[in-house]
Amino acid sequence: MPITAKPTPAKSLLSPKDHTLILIDHQSQMAFATHSISATELRTNTALVAHAAAGFGVSTILTTVAEKSFSGPIFSEITEAFPRAEVTDRTSMNTWEDANVIKRVNAIGKDRLVFAGLWTSVCIVGPTLSALDQGYEVYVIADACGDVSAEAHARAMERMLQAGVRPMTSLQYMLELQRDWARAETYDLTTGIAKKYGGAYGLGIIYAKTMFGASEGGHPKAS
Repeated sequence: MPITAKPTPAKSLLSPKDHTLILIDHQSQMAFATHSISATELRTNTALVAHAAAGFGVSTILTTVAEKSFSGPIFSEITEAFPRAEVTDRTSMNTWEDANVIKRVNAIGKDRLVFAGLWTSVCIVGPTLSALDQGYEVYVIADACGDVSAEAHARAMERMLQAGVRPMTSLQYMLELQRDWARAETYDLTTGIAKKYGGAYGLGIIYAKTMFGASEGGHPKAS
């Protein structure tokens, strides 16, 4: 018998309440040695992710490594999005080996985890493979990560993909949370973040709204 299509999303698509976002070591010292992506693009993409997560109410864990003694503060783009959030500092390179972080993961209780951070080959590979090993469903926002070289980032992504990690990008992450322009309660949030951090896409939104008063959610619903 033929398959009957239904207007329902795939279970693998993210929604605001079904996952925890873990942002790891977006810090000055780590960024200085990151060469797979420019510092400007990295900060912009991280800002997009952080503000989207905060706006959509995604459960989020922020963590740093040796903040006071070596690596420096977390990006201001993250603290601006989460001004009152707890930031868990660690000594371990693998976040998953830190008992305080794991305590927070267990307290939230989500089986789907989304990661981004520095560096891809160490601070992201370690926890993603560890989480997969324990049965979690794992996603990585590739362009909100970076490494000491393009080669290091690429090989780290390949290793994670081979293990079962699902890759995505920062803009994809935000638009997947919105997923329907008719969702009026988050429409201004999504387009506002895109206008500020969405690069050429954001410029397109500014142009369309300024010149034509356009709105993605303004089309009539199909009958």
